[in-house]
Amino acid sequence: MDTIAAMFPDAHCELNHTNPFELLIAVLLSAQCTDETVNKVTAGLFQKYRSPQDYLAVELSELEQDIRKIGLYRNKAKNIRKLCEILIDRYDGQVPATRDELVELPGVGRKTANVVVSNAFGEPAIAVDTHVERVSKRLGLARPEDSVLEVEQKLMKKVPREEWTMTHHRLIFFGRYHCKAQNPQCTACPLIRICREGKTRMKTPKVRKSKKNNELKKDGIQS
Repeated sequence: MDTIAAMFPDAHCELNHTNPFELLIAVLLSAQCTDETVNKVTAGLFQKYRSPQDYLAVELSELEQDIRKIGLYRNKAKNIRKLCEILIDRYDGQVPATRDELVELPGVGRKTANVVVSNAFGEPAIAVDTHVERVSKRLGLARPEDSVLEVEQKLMKKVPREEWTMTHHRLIFFGRYHCKAQNPQCTACPLIRICREGKTRMKTPKVRKSKKNNELKKDGIQS
C-alpha cells in the first residue's frame, strides 16, 4: 500500500460532482462505463437537473436522450427516476448517509453505496470495482476465486480503517493507469516480486523462445 501510495499520492474520485446527490447519480451512471464518458455526460446533465424533482419533471424519453451516450442508458434512466421518487418520499429529497439505506435505492449496489458514504459523507469504506478486484487478486490480497464481497472484507481486515477510502482510490489508480487488465506495465512495476500473475507474464516470452529454439534444433537448425 505504501508503494502504491508513493506512485499515486493524489489518487481521488474522478467522477465530477459538487454534492452527494450528483455523486450518487454519477456513480449509478458509471456502471459498465468509463468515468471519462460519465463526466462528459454529467457536465450538461447536472446543469439541467439539480434536484430529484428536476428528474421527475421531464418525460422518461427525454432523460434517456440526455444520457444516451451512457451504456445501459434506458435501464439507468428508469432507476434514476425511481430513485428520485424514493428520495423525495422518504428522505425529503436528500441522499441518505448510510450504506444500508443507500443499497435499498434502485440501481444502487454495495459498491455504489460505499463510494457515496466515503466520498460524500466521510465514512471510511472500500468500494470494490473491477480495478480494485483485479489488483487485489493479482497482488495476493485476495484469492482468484473470491467474490467481490470477500475481496472487500479481506481488504478491510488488512488495511487500517482510517485508510480504507484512500486505499480504494489508490487501488483504482493503480489498476486504471498501471496494472491494466490488458497489457499491465509489469516490466516497470515495483511490486512485481509479489505478483504471481506478473511473474508469469514476464516469463512467458522466454518460454516461447525456448520452445521455438527446441523446434529449430529438431530441424537441424541452430538459432
